[in-house]
Amino acid sequence: MALIPSIINWLNTKRMISIDLFKTYPYEVQYETFVNLINAAASTTWGKEYNYNNIESIKQYQETVPVGTYTELEPYVERLREGEKNLLWPGEIKWFAKSSGTTSSRSKFIPVSREALEECHFRGGKDVLAIYSKMKPDTKIFAGRGLTLGGSHHINNFSNDSLYGDLSAILIENLPLWADMMKSPRAKIALIEDFEEKMEKIARRTVNQNIRYLAGVPSWFLVLIKYILEYTGAKNLLEVWPDLELFCHGGISFKPYREQYRKIIPSENINYLESYNASEGYFGIQDDLGTDDMLLMLDYGIFYEFVKTEDINNKFPEAYTVADVQKGVNYAMIISSNGGLWRYIIGDTIMFTSLYPHKFRITGRIKHFINAFGEEVIIENAEKALETALSKTGSLITDYTAGPYFMSTTAKGHHEWIIEFEKEPADLELFVDLLDNCLKSLNSDYEAKRYKDLTLTKPTVIVAPKGTFYRWLEKKNKLGGQNKVPRLSNDRKYLDELLDFM
Repeated sequence: MALIPSIINWLNTKRMISIDLFKTYPYEVQYETFVNLINAAASTTWGKEYNYNNIESIKQYQETVPVGTYTELEPYVERLREGEKNLLWPGEIKWFAKSSGTTSSRSKFIPVSREALEECHFRGGKDVLAIYSKMKPDTKIFAGRGLTLGGSHHINNFSNDSLYGDLSAILIENLPLWADMMKSPRAKIALIEDFEEKMEKIARRTVNQNIRYLAGVPSWFLVLIKYILEYTGAKNLLEVWPDLELFCHGGISFKPYREQYRKIIPSENINYLESYNASEGYFGIQDDLGTDDMLLMLDYGIFYEFVKTEDINNKFPEAYTVADVQKGVNYAMIISSNGGLWRYIIGDTIMFTSLYPHKFRITGRIKHFINAFGEEVIIENAEKALETALSKTGSLITDYTAGPYFMSTTAKGHHEWIIEFEKEPADLELFVDLLDNCLKSLNSDYEAKRYKDLTLTKPTVIVAPKGTFYRWLEKKNKLGGQNKVPRLSNDRKYLDELLDFM
C-alpha cells in the first residue's frame, strides 16, 4: 500500500505546477478556455442559434448571448431529458444534477456532461487533496480512507437512459475504481436513499476502518457524527477514528458549526478546508488554512464573468473577466461551461480578496434566502408559503422576518419566524404546519432537510406585538417607502435585534 501514497504525491506535485500556471496567467488560461468552449459548441443547437462560428472575441460573445437563469435554460433541459442530443453541448447528456427550485420550477435539473464530470468535478475533488498536501507535506491521509457523505439518485421519469440525483450521488456513481477503493463507504451504501438506513450502514461499515478525512456538508455530517457517537458509545470522534486529520466541507457556511465540531473532534491537529462545488461546477478551493478565502479554479472548462450585483437584472449587463475585476466589489458570478451552461447566472455573489492569484469569499445570494442547512429557501418560496397559511387560516399579516435557529449540542436547527399579525390565526399550530408543508411542496431541498426532522425540525413562529416592526424601523431611522424589512436572512442579526427590541 505504500506505493499508492507515493504515486498520489507524485501526481499532486505535477498538478500543483498547472495550478501555479493559472495563478500567474489567469486571463490567458481563461481566454483559452473561452475559445475551446465556443469551438466545441459551435455545431450544437444553441451554438447555431447564437452563431458561435462567427464569434471571434469575448466582447462579441457578451454582445451576442444574453445572461440568463434556469428559466431560460429549462426548455432545453426538458428536451435533453427526453433524449435529444447536441442541444447545449455536443453529444448526449445522461446525468442531471437535481438542485433547489426557482420561482417557476420546484427543482432544477442541471445537465452534467462527461467533460463536466471529468474535467471539472473530478478534477476539483483531486485538487482539494493536492492543495492540502502542498500545505501539509507530512500528511498521512493517503494511508487510510476518506469518509464521504453524499446523496442518492433516481431513474429519470422522462427517459430510462438518463439519470438524475444530487451532484454528490452522480460523482459517487461515476467514480473511477481506484478512487472508489480509497473512500468509504462504497457506492452501494453511499447511494441509499433513506438517510436513516444509510447512517446505520455507514456506521456499521466504517467504525472499524482507518478513516483519515471526511468530506461533506457540515449540517448533514453533524447528524451522521452524532449517530456514530451514539452507535459506538464514544465521547468524541477521535475515540472512533484516532487518526482523523481533515474535514473537507462545502455547500453552506461552516461558521455556525465550527464550535460544535471542535467539541466533537477535540484536537488541534484536525484541519478544516472549504471548497465551492455546486451543481453547475467546481469553482473554488481554500488554499490557505489561515484564511477563509478560496482560490478561483480557472482551468476546469469554465469561463467566468462577473457582474456588479446592482446590474445583474440587465439583459446585457457590463461583465468583467478575471483581467478586469477589482477587490472589495460585490459581484454576481456568471459562467459558461463544458456542461452546456451559457452566460448562466449562478445566483451566488462573491467578493475578491486577492488578485494574482484570484481569491474570493462567498458573500451571499442575489436574492434574499436562508441556506444555513443547505435548504436554499428563497423569498419566493417564503411568500407563497406564507400566503397559503394566511389564506387557509383566515389571518392577516403586517410584517415578518425569518432566519435560522442554529444546531447546538442539545437541539436541532430550525427556521424561526417573527410575524406581526393584523389578525392572528385562531390556531397558531395549524398556521405553522401549513407554512411548513407548503415550503416542502415548493422547495425540494427544504423538504429533504426536513425529512424525519433529521437536520431541520418544524419552524417556530414568534408573534410580535402590534407596532413592533414600525418602532424597530423608527429606532433605526429607516421609516419610509424605500426602507423595507429584510424578509429572509442567513444569520440571526435581524431576529436577535427584534427579539431584544420586543
